[in-house]
Amino acid sequence: MEIDHALLMQTFSAEAEEQLAAMEQGLCGIEQRPDDGELLASVFRAAHTFKGNAGTVGLHALAAHADAIEDALDAMRTGRLAVDARLVSALLAAVDALRAELAATGDEGAGDEGASKAHDAAFAAVQRLVKPTGERLPVAQPAESAGGLAARASASAPAHGNTLRIDAAKLDRMLSLSGELSIARGRLRTHLLGAGPGALEQALESHVEADRLYRELQDEIMRARLVPLGPIFRQYQRVVRDLALEHGKRAELMIEGEDVEIDTTVAEHVRGPIMHMLRNALDHGIESPERRNAVGKDAVGRITLVARRDASHIAIELRDDGAGFSRSKIAARAGLALEDAHALEDAELLERVFEPGFSTAELRSALSGRGVGMDVVRRNIEALRGTVAITSEEGVGSTVVLRLPLTLAIIDGFFVDVAGDTYVIPLEAVTECQELLPETVRHADGSGVVSFRGQPLPYLRLRELFGLEHAAPGREHIAVVKIGERQAGIAVDALLGQDQAVIKPLGPLFRDVPAVAGSTIGGDGRVALILDVAALLDLAEARAQQRSPLSPARSSRDATRPRERADREHA
Repeated sequence: MEIDHALLMQTFSAEAEEQLAAMEQGLCGIEQRPDDGELLASVFRAAHTFKGNAGTVGLHALAAHADAIEDALDAMRTGRLAVDARLVSALLAAVDALRAELAATGDEGAGDEGASKAHDAAFAAVQRLVKPTGERLPVAQPAESAGGLAARASASAPAHGNTLRIDAAKLDRMLSLSGELSIARGRLRTHLLGAGPGALEQALESHVEADRLYRELQDEIMRARLVPLGPIFRQYQRVVRDLALEHGKRAELMIEGEDVEIDTTVAEHVRGPIMHMLRNALDHGIESPERRNAVGKDAVGRITLVARRDASHIAIELRDDGAGFSRSKIAARAGLALEDAHALEDAELLERVFEPGFSTAELRSALSGRGVGMDVVRRNIEALRGTVAITSEEGVGSTVVLRLPLTLAIIDGFFVDVAGDTYVIPLEAVTECQELLPETVRHADGSGVVSFRGQPLPYLRLRELFGLEHAAPGREHIAVVKIGERQAGIAVDALLGQDQAVIKPLGPLFRDVPAVAGSTIGGDGRVALILDVAALLDLAEARAQQRSPLSPARSSRDATRPRERADREHA
């Protein structure tokens, strides 16, 4: 039987990435718990399996280098090598070299014999540590800085060429549902072709049954795309360790909710925001060991990543027990007088942290000081139809909460009509609807203000926003949308109700269309545009600010939001 070498290498690479990740995460754990024999045994098994698999596919240089790591782990198991930061750093550098060599092999294994000599230093350092003489020479450090390691870790997720492991039981269930759906489709066809009495009623019954089976199959497919957040979170343990050491701090990453699952596409897009949040926590939050001891804290800072299911969303929290956000520093950076800052609610003051270019760092470093951080987090999360919020207590710590949809493929949508065209508003953002009275304040650009529960509510008319020239109806409606603490109204001609919408991406020609996030196909076969609620909120706020006297700092911040949204749509 002929072996498909390309498929074999793809399978090997996928499993090798998992083994390298297990080795890396296990080594970080061993450094914190050197007496954990089971953890050490699991790292040894991962290295041994990697070595065996590499030899099986003919990558003998990789196997030899993995053997050096295995020797060191065996010496640690037998007590010949004591676990310390120096040894763990050497082994982590060797794992980095293995990962680089694996990436250089390519699909055909090219580059195995010509592995970079620069990587050999990492393995030689490990071999020297295993020598029975006990001689310890300087350990070769990775060529990457902590920032480079962080970027590598966030990019080294086991994507495996867009492959995804699926439980066989899930596939069996999908196959069973597809069979039942085929039977239901046949019954529906028979009833539609029948001319006898009751044929229409029977056809409707068959349609309802087929629709139920379709929804079940759709749910099974969506569940098959879910991946646990635990493996993703554990990748950041190495990042926290390296960044803390490089900047003279001590910190550990704790993980809660490892079994919580999220759509694989959402998981890939959330890596960057989590990285920014970790960098901010290590730089602005976690203090030096000396400072922590002086204020009565443990010298080792604690950062906790928490995942939990929240209705139709996933909530990801990043907590740290550091210094928290300083009101005085935020006020100074935002150009506010300290007394004005104290008059603001915490949520409103912390909102300034999301301004483009905002940074309270006094000096530039590999971690911060360049004004790129939380504004990127907000833009990336809102691009996923999510929200981000911060709570903080000065001297105690901070918590950043991300709320993300379970999937980006299908949404529950609220369908509206404007000038004969159908638009979809994500249902999760719609709070309620009301009639737009003729005497409501409105302006030529399609914006206006309406009274909503006794408070002024800015709104936009989609008709003017999209330049639709169809005559306006005598009666219009407003859909009130809200993300976090921000809300506005969207004026439409008619409310059509809610339904599921399968999201289709827009082509390159339509990327410049404002406030549109994608498209879907309606039940009548026509294309319906899906609205970008965050962008609409930006536009409504910006137009409202143009007509309201505000502080210079607030006006400057809001004026930048439409430009930020445009930049995100081009990204």
